[in-house]
Amino acid sequence: MKEPKQLSVSAIQNGTVIDHIPAKNLFKVISILGLDHIDNQITFGTNLESKKLGRKAIIKISDKFFEDADINRIALVAPDAKLNIIRDYEVVEKKVVEVPDSIVGIARCMNPKCITNFEQVTTRFRVVSKKNVALKCHYCEKITNQENLHII
Repeated sequence: MKEPKQLSVSAIQNGTVIDHIPAKNLFKVISILGLDHIDNQITFGTNLESKKLGRKAIIKISDKFFEDADINRIALVAPDAKLNIIRDYEVVEKKVVEVPDSIVGIARCMNPKCITNFEQVTTRFRVVSKKNVALKCHYCEKITNQENLHII
């Protein structure tokens, strides 16, 4: 009997692996972290089986390490994401994302009359709920919930 063939994504020598991303939010995470504008080698997979999420995505970025503030922004769209910091092919640190207390410049206010939607004003939100993400706009005080969250 033949051994089943197994394809695997190659290991990275140094960099960051982001795991447990909801499959439908892979490209939002890529956008939030600006991965679509860097020259580092990036490998990603989506719709992979996950006991926890059903379907998940994973991103491997060679030679890139993130500040906690950058990582925590992905908690808006991937609240269960886990990060593995890789050095010399070994996991040297594991991090869990946390929704930060404030969000600046990555989400759009859902209020069509908000100044941020028709002037060149950077959006600012205070996080009022971290469990079911809800953001209160600094300018108009409207609450933007997870269902209405648009990443810019």
